Amino acid sequence: MPLMGSLYVGASGLQHSQNALNTTAHNLSNVDTVGYTRQQVQLAARRYVTLSVDPKAVNNKQVGLGVEYSRVKQVRDYFLDKTYRKESGRSMFYEVSSEAIEEVESQLGEMNGEAFQTTVEDFWTAIQELAKNPASSVNQGLLVQKASEFIERSAAVYQGLSDYQDNLNAKIKSQVDKINKYGEQILALNDSIRAIEAGGVEHANDLRDTRNQILDELAALTDIRYGEDMDGNVWVQIEGVDFVKGPTCYEIGLDLDTTTGFYTPFWPQNADYRILADGSREYVIDGAEVFNLNREISSDKNTDIGGLKSMLLARGDHRANYTDIDGDYDSISQSIVMNVQAEFDQLIHNVVTKVNSILAEGAGVTEGDLTLADGTVLKNVRYCESDGEGYLRMSDGSPIQLFSKATTDGYTKVTGEDGKEYWVYNEEDASQLNTLYTCGNLMIHPELMQQPAILGFRTRESEEDILVTDQLKDAFEEEAYSLNPNVKKKTSFVEYYTDLVSQVSNTGWVQRSIYDNQVTTVENICSAREQIVGVSSDEELANMVRFQNAYNASSRYINVISEMLEHIINTLGM
Repeated sequence: MPLMGSLYVGASGLQHSQNALNTTAHNLSNVDTVGYTRQQVQLAARRYVTLSVDPKAVNNKQVGLGVEYSRVKQVRDYFLDKTYRKESGRSMFYEVSSEAIEEVESQLGEMNGEAFQTTVEDFWTAIQELAKNPASSVNQGLLVQKASEFIERSAAVYQGLSDYQDNLNAKIKSQVDKINKYGEQILALNDSIRAIEAGGVEHANDLRDTRNQILDELAALTDIRYGEDMDGNVWVQIEGVDFVKGPTCYEIGLDLDTTTGFYTPFWPQNADYRILADGSREYVIDGAEVFNLNREISSDKNTDIGGLKSMLLARGDHRANYTDIDGDYDSISQSIVMNVQAEFDQLIHNVVTKVNSILAEGAGVTEGDLTLADGTVLKNVRYCESDGEGYLRMSDGSPIQLFSKATTDGYTKVTGEDGKEYWVYNEEDASQLNTLYTCGNLMIHPELMQQPAILGFRTRESEEDILVTDQLKDAFEEEAYSLNPNVKKKTSFVEYYTDLVSQVSNTGWVQRSIYDNQVTTVENICSAREQIVGVSSDEELANMVRFQNAYNASSRYINVISEMLEHIINTLGM
């Protein structure tokens, strides 16, 4: 090979050793950058020049033209990336679940020493004291006072759970907005990467790092599938539906329930709609929801992935009450907030209706058919004759209700076919919230608050009514209630709340145990991934020395060729 041509060999070594040093310096400068993937320079031999062809020889006579730059590649493991993103999504799911349970425990008062159990026990104590001396005005006043505290505290607990639902609802909107923003960023990065790499020489590794970091963040929020096409574009699916594909980001929509104020994420492209007068669209999202919340939560089925899904499950889709226990309990069982709302409200409802029914029975309320003055027959109703001077009656002749509904009356006055006035009990209607004896819809009658002695607990014969007060006491000790249809254990009013708290605590322990295990799993996977993508300063410094030596060797090679040329030229010149 001519000596002049040999200079190109040395020059290529200088050039590409310098490129390798620049890449190493770039790695070192980003050693603490989140999401950065270490880069490696790949060098390849330039084409060879064939000097002669000899069929008898093992190889032809060839001369190399030095080294050439191949590419600067990212060092990543596709399978570790995929595993990390899946497990980080599962970790986020149980993190949100654990936080929700901690918040519920806080609302129940178990974390700040103000447990609702104290309120239940105080009311129970007031009933016990009343049973000892029913005619005592002091005991009657204590009963009314503790009953008032009971419903006030129960309303506060229920409202706290509802406020947490609203808090989760706001977070859901925020997370959906963030996901949509990530989608737009991926589209923009796809365009930039494609433009840079279109020539086939330069690689947009830093932009790819940004895109990979977005995929990491997105995977924590939802269950995603993704891939890269031959042009360098990344496509993304969320819950099996296209989110980013080609030049389009199919943003997630939010349907607002005007009754509850809750948001439901849905796919606008999969939903039916109609055009309103103002030109806007009104969507029908049935079948277009992003998440199927009716599926069993299971790691085997991969239905426990993504923080957003966990938020939706924890929040639920409405304010639950006791009617959800006897209705479709499965629809609320996977929502920690709705489940506790329903079971807590069931306790309040059972206490309230049981106490009221005992007082009603003492006031003479019976069940049967009642024919009204207009001939209408009321079937199987609870009623009694109006009696302003009767036992356990208000001044208007209606039966005393220790707990009244705030929005509707407990009894309605009617006229019977005999011309007498009767009070008919207004049965609860599960479809109308204002008819229910439920948290937030309870009060103590103002007249009873001002004059607790109206209770009296003295019969017409002026005898103390031990029977009614004993029934009240027995009602709190009767083990006839269960938390939900899946719990076979029967409990009393006194122990019900303790069982509820224990159930929440046990669920929380399970969720936190799973979360702790997931944290360990994610940390192990992250560590394995970091060993590949992470920058080791020691390794990079060693590479820097290696490439510096290569640079020096190329420089010396050029110097030797230069000296040889100088010697030949000087010799020939003489």
